[in-house]
Amino acid sequence: MTAAVAAFFANGHAVDAVLAVLALEAVWLTARRRTDVLPALLPAVPILLALRAALTGGGWPWVAGWLAISLPVHLWDLSRRLKRRD
Repeated sequence: MTAAVAAFFANGHAVDAVLAVLALEAVWLTARRRTDVLPALLPAVPILLALRAALTGGGWPWVAGWLAISLPVHLWDLSRRLKRRD
């Protein structure tokens, strides 16, 4: 791995790129009136922020905090999907 690629991951810019793509996808889906898919994208945000904290040397409370935030978001999305199936 080259130094530039290693730095791209070590400083969290790789996660920033994924978050930017996720935001573009959300805008594109909203423009196509596919808002039913947006809640499925939402849990990825705190997970990616936990990854960014881990890559950039954030303390374990930051990583654990972002992961803890993702759980209720996942559960909300899951309950929403299950209600729609009934």
